[in-house]
Amino acid sequence: MEWGEIILKAFFIILSPKLIFLIIIGVGAGIVVGALPGLSATMATALLTSLTFGWDINPAIVLIISVWVGAVYGGNKSSILINIPGTPAALAAAFDGYPMFKLGEASFGMGVATIGSFIGGIFGAIVLAFGAPLVAKIALRFGPPEYFLLVIWGLTAIGSVSGKSLAKGFLTACLGLAVSTVGMDIMYGTGRFTFGYVQLQGGIHFVPVLIGAFGLAEALLQIEKNETIKLEKMIGTDTIRDYFLAFFKQFSLTMRCSFIGAIIGAIPGIGAEVASIVTYDHAKHTVKNPSRPFGEGAYEGVLAPQTANNAALGGALIPLLTLGIPGDAVTAVILGVLYIHGIRPGPLVFSEGKSFFAIIVLVVLLAHFALLWLGLMGNKVFASIIKIPISVLMPIVIALSVVGSFSIQNRVFDVYMMLLFGIVGYFLKKGDYPIGPLVLGIILGNMADGELRRTLALYEGEVLKAFLTRPITILLIIMIATTILSQTNFTKKIIGTISSKFKK
Repeated sequence: MEWGEIILKAFFIILSPKLIFLIIIGVGAGIVVGALPGLSATMATALLTSLTFGWDINPAIVLIISVWVGAVYGGNKSSILINIPGTPAALAAAFDGYPMFKLGEASFGMGVATIGSFIGGIFGAIVLAFGAPLVAKIALRFGPPEYFLLVIWGLTAIGSVSGKSLAKGFLTACLGLAVSTVGMDIMYGTGRFTFGYVQLQGGIHFVPVLIGAFGLAEALLQIEKNETIKLEKMIGTDTIRDYFLAFFKQFSLTMRCSFIGAIIGAIPGIGAEVASIVTYDHAKHTVKNPSRPFGEGAYEGVLAPQTANNAALGGALIPLLTLGIPGDAVTAVILGVLYIHGIRPGPLVFSEGKSFFAIIVLVVLLAHFALLWLGLMGNKVFASIIKIPISVLMPIVIALSVVGSFSIQNRVFDVYMMLLFGIVGYFLKKGDYPIGPLVLGIILGNMADGELRRTLALYEGEVLKAFLTRPITILLIIMIATTILSQTNFTKKIIGTISSKFKK
């Protein structure tokens, strides 16, 4: 079947009233989740994984991706209105968004963020459509050694999104790796770290871990803080025409940030959070005549990171679909959804699942059109939702966490695991330990274990022959080494010294 027929078939599937309804509802719900401080795209998609467990793959993946798109965008609402990023990816939007609010330009800031998110998302979908097949052709040459090194590369890249402390990110990643080893040995069928407990023979399912570490842990923290969010004012007489004029004035910046966001999103272990910070810094150093000084209400400081946020979504799907490597915590959840429904991402997705790939691309495109419509029409509505009391919201989150964990396999044991990792996640957050590396460690740990065992079996234990006689493995080793070195303080000092000398 030719690609033209495949795309046409995917269009007929995706344009069904049911799926269009799910896209609109998913994006709207995602915006609400993103706008509510304390909730995240990862938590929302993790909950949906359990709720859509019995669905067909198309409606399940459509709803989850739509919620993801909406949540990444929706974080700018609380960033601009109350200076609290609704999601980590919306952190950079607060730098100039909140000053715009204090200047009476909140609706203008959110309108510009909407246009930027739409353009970035469309660009990311185009990169996904044309970039993923090229990556897949290269991936067909991958064997167990290459896949193992790819997983290791994804794990080392965790350091760049580990917050202030690389050591803390490394520790949480190791915890995730340790959890991933629990269960039956894939080669010999013997139990590992089960301590004679039958329920652990099947391993610890990653979805209860996700729900507990992200959902329950955050709910406990918010209840402990017991803070009431107050929306002081919602000022703005601007129009949709003003938002588009601002976009066209910074068209070059928007395109550059879209490209940077898509590329960063495609790197395993890197996400929209990094893309937003990088592009904010890029805008700060490249925009010659900003509307205001950066940090004092320049709309360019909102446009740039919000464009990159949603562009990174399409990029993050590339390593997921072509290599089976999740680009961030949300794509780790989506990876689990695909496995649950019997789809194994990888190079063969373009020979055995072309229609499914086309559906994914179309969902990303249509979700961003829904985002544009809902975002421009609902600024004031979404602003009022932020006023929901924590005392009402968080008990609902806890109830959904319990129900969602039980519904995965209808086991009370999964609820216990959710509660356990909710407590673990609570103390990790209290200690300022990042949760993302924990999730990626659990997902990638199983893959690393399996690919390493297959590599050693294939090459009869000759490690040097397995990893140093193949061009791609050598390239991956260089990339891993570069990533590790770039995250050390010593390397950063050297780069800083060299840069300062060149400037002089």
